[in-house]
Amino acid sequence: MSVNILDSVVIGAGQAGLSTSYHLRRLGIEHVVLDADDEPGGAWRHRWDALTMRDVHGVAELPDDEPPPRDGQRANQAVPAYFAAYETAHDLPVVRPVRVDRVEDDGGVLVVHAGERQWQTRTIVNATGTWTKPFLPHYPGMETFVGEQLHTVDYPGPEHFLGKRVLVVGGGASAVQFLGALAPITDTLWVTRREPVWRSDDFTPEAGAAAVALVEQRVAQGLPPESVVSVTGLMLRPQEREAERLGAYAARRPMFARIEPDGVRWADGSFEQVDVILWATGFRPAIAHLAPLHLRSAAGGIQLDRHGRGTTAVQDPRVQLVGYGPSASTIGANRAGRSAAKGVQRALATASVRTS
Repeated sequence: MSVNILDSVVIGAGQAGLSTSYHLRRLGIEHVVLDADDEPGGAWRHRWDALTMRDVHGVAELPDDEPPPRDGQRANQAVPAYFAAYETAHDLPVVRPVRVDRVEDDGGVLVVHAGERQWQTRTIVNATGTWTKPFLPHYPGMETFVGEQLHTVDYPGPEHFLGKRVLVVGGGASAVQFLGALAPITDTLWVTRREPVWRSDDFTPEAGAAAVALVEQRVAQGLPPESVVSVTGLMLRPQEREAERLGAYAARRPMFARIEPDGVRWADGSFEQVDVILWATGFRPAIAHLAPLHLRSAAGGIQLDRHGRGTTAVQDPRVQLVGYGPSASTIGANRAGRSAAKGVQRALATASVRTS
């Protein structure tokens, strides 16, 4: 019995996956998009109810479309609805729910496994993002804490924290947003590993491009990617100015040495009682299913080439990564989708030349 071998399989139907599918369809490349969720929306489906479209940094428009409005709609409803309408309008070949377990090479053909199901393909585009891989650092005594410990992925909204003393851990944009929401309504304390770097000038398109270029340099060297905000610096939005006035950002402390049942203790012996530890410590790329392909470099990351602005895995040009490193943003994801589709086209052309 003959088995249909696809030209490409896209893993993930978030912004990057949908952008890639759009461009693959325009190039006439046969493919499917495998999505782990049972409905459209990607990671946006799992954001907290209090997060509105006015609060988010922005959702870039998908190719050949307009962005969703920046209004008071819940982001976890507005963006999934936007993605769903886009899938329908462009007749994108999304299959769900499909949770990919692993991708293997079988005699030159890539086999995508999901439980008892599998797809054979000549190329893959990995668009699984980071939301399913929250990073939680380990500190001595954290298992003894009797209060709540939550990660960004678990954040239930500001009302949950009323009357509680909240320790926010992390030096990125999420920590700044959490403090902005919580400091006006309850007692907060902020700790980071490094002194926060604040950006005082306007974040122009040119500055954004320069920041993305720095992240691209890391993945081009095979280093693990860092967030774009790690090189852009932090900025306060209007909705965070009240927290600033209350001193929520000025009172930042360095990381504690250990966690105790009722709070945290620093190396100098000082102690702070807290009811909640909110870990805004980021995410890692969700790429464990790619392990059988041995794509990681000696430096610990997946090295991407600079051709096509860094979506092709150097170790295996049949593999494209979007939503990874420099494309881990809605604007970067759109650009990466176009580049990945062209990378797939190149890989297919190369394979055709080899077999002709």
